[in-house]
Amino acid sequence: MQRFLLAVDTLNTFIGKLFAWTIVILTLAICYEVFCRYALRAPTTWAYDVSYMLYGTLFMMAGAYTLARNGHVRGDFLYRNWPVKRQALVDLILYFVFFFPGIIALIYSGWNYFYLSYLLNEHSSFSPDGPMIWPFKGLIPLTGLLMFLQGVVEVVRCAIALKTGQWPERLHDVEEMEKMILEEAANKSDAEAIGRGSL
Repeated sequence: MQRFLLAVDTLNTFIGKLFAWTIVILTLAICYEVFCRYALRAPTTWAYDVSYMLYGTLFMMAGAYTLARNGHVRGDFLYRNWPVKRQALVDLILYFVFFFPGIIALIYSGWNYFYLSYLLNEHSSFSPDGPMIWPFKGLIPLTGLLMFLQGVVEVVRCAIALKTGQWPERLHDVEEMEKMILEEAANKSDAEAIGRGSL
């Protein structure tokens, strides 16, 4: 089971890191637009479309990666003080009450939104060049599918934590600074307690 969990984490990590490069492309495009607009007095006709499509792509394709890293916002000041089994139970309830209904709606509506755009060969109406917009809209149901898959993995993690009282292992490519500070403080406290005990 752990192999399946880490395989899905690995997939979403790869996709998240791959699409993270869109921030570089977005930065270059915006810098080029600013240069053309203010230095050459000849703004581009495509910068607006490129900027919102690249930003939207980055935002959407980072969702499953963030969930795999357990990085979405929650009330950590309460949550981190709970026992693991309570954390898992609350997470499990919230996945079924809010997460899965929302993601299923995203997949269903996103597919219809994309498919209609594809049938119409929709182009952007925000700029004279009007680039194709249906490939961008195709990312909506894809994002939903990746989030759904990662959500299944998180539910399995909750079930394991409820049974064992320990969270299963995750892939770790980055750590939040707050978590590192808390672990360092706990280690320092443990070392001081051992030091006092040996006196």
